[in-house]
Amino acid sequence: MLPVIALVGRPNVGKSTLFNQITRSRDALVANFPGLTRDRKYGESRVGSRPFIAIDTGGFSGDEEGIDSQMAEQSLLAIEEADAVLFMVDAREGLNATDEALAQHLRQRGKPFHLVVNKIDGLNEDVATSDFYTLGVGSLYAIAASHGRGVRSMIEGVLAQFPEPQSKTDSQRGNSLRVAVVGRPNVGKSTLVNRLLGEDRVVVYDQPGTTRDSIYIDYERGGQCYTLIDTAGVRRRKNVKQSVEKFSIVKTLKAIDDAHVIILMMDAQEGVVDQDMHLLGHCIEAGRGLVLAVNKWDGLETDNRDWIKGELSRRLQFAAYADVHFISALHGTGVGHLYKSVDAAYKSATTKLNTNGLTRILEGAVFDHPPPMINNRRIKMRYAHAGGRNPPLIVIHGNQTGKVPVSYQRYLEKVFRRELDLVGTPIRIEFRTTDNPFADKRNKLTQRQVQRKRRMMAHVKANKKSKKR
Repeated sequence: MLPVIALVGRPNVGKSTLFNQITRSRDALVANFPGLTRDRKYGESRVGSRPFIAIDTGGFSGDEEGIDSQMAEQSLLAIEEADAVLFMVDAREGLNATDEALAQHLRQRGKPFHLVVNKIDGLNEDVATSDFYTLGVGSLYAIAASHGRGVRSMIEGVLAQFPEPQSKTDSQRGNSLRVAVVGRPNVGKSTLVNRLLGEDRVVVYDQPGTTRDSIYIDYERGGQCYTLIDTAGVRRRKNVKQSVEKFSIVKTLKAIDDAHVIILMMDAQEGVVDQDMHLLGHCIEAGRGLVLAVNKWDGLETDNRDWIKGELSRRLQFAAYADVHFISALHGTGVGHLYKSVDAAYKSATTKLNTNGLTRILEGAVFDHPPPMINNRRIKMRYAHAGGRNPPLIVIHGNQTGKVPVSYQRYLEKVFRRELDLVGTPIRIEFRTTDNPFADKRNKLTQRQVQRKRRMMAHVKANKKSKKR
């Protein structure tokens, strides 16, 4: 097992900055904004040949209320999971009562922890760290996380207490099925993530914008490895005010591109709104597998349910290939059925297609419904082959394929989807016009004919002149 190291401390002491530094990434949002991190964030890294897992946590002060208490609970859970704890303090603010209380809590838990005095850049190291020795810790590291100063030697010192790994451990995420849960703010994304996992893994609170970062969670179910991605809610651009929220939306869009399958959540009590349609369009453009989850279905009257189903049927015709589930993330109703649709969408998106089968389907489609005439010439489609997966890309070769109408392209998509039994994934069709191998020869014949005609005309003119004489 890889060593697990948790980063804990008061808000804004630089935990996310250190997380990004040791994982060599920008996975954690960083801003001069206390309370930015709200959930546990995991990242794999290594120093030399020593791999380990780092956990970024939200800061807590001991007197949290409301959503802050949920954040503090996530930090406490991270401490329980960790093999070692990096207890971070701020050299510029000095020691305070919250630091002392947290140190006492760590001692009571019996967790080995190392004191990390951050933000020593521009300060005298001995002076900056002197006050913190009163906490009575065995090891103290002075670092500047934003510049990477002292970070490597600190990690090497922490890892020295763990045995050398016997073999290399591959990242689970590389082989897992990545599922992103996306939707507008407060539709129940984090509640669904916790329900799918069977534990309170992410912060849930009745307040829009609770999730600010994309949280990647690796787990296994029924022998299949999954990476569940909880994302921040995406609002209309005109409603986005804080710069932190802008970064959160960028992270959400990145998570969509990173996922294999997307669960798009909608609020049954609000119906299908324009922002749902915008998000759906982005998911389709990204080419990812798609499952629709209509949340808060419990408690609705029969008339409201019938109206929402009618709206879905009317407005989502262009995404009719996606399974629709009516669920209650809070009570768990219908949530278990999502896995079947997710697995089916992933299988369809990554299935291997062969040229012979695609060409036979194309020939049957053309026979049943031939392409239209263009300039008194029929569009000819000769053969098809696979051009890529996730989403499936089908390349069709023929003549005048650049003039295929959109309506006929949709017809072909429906035929391929039906014959290949593809569900939950968009299909891309690319047309390529085959060069005519006789074009050059025909041009040469035409030139010869022109030259011959010119010679004949010259001969006729010469005969006319001789007759006149």
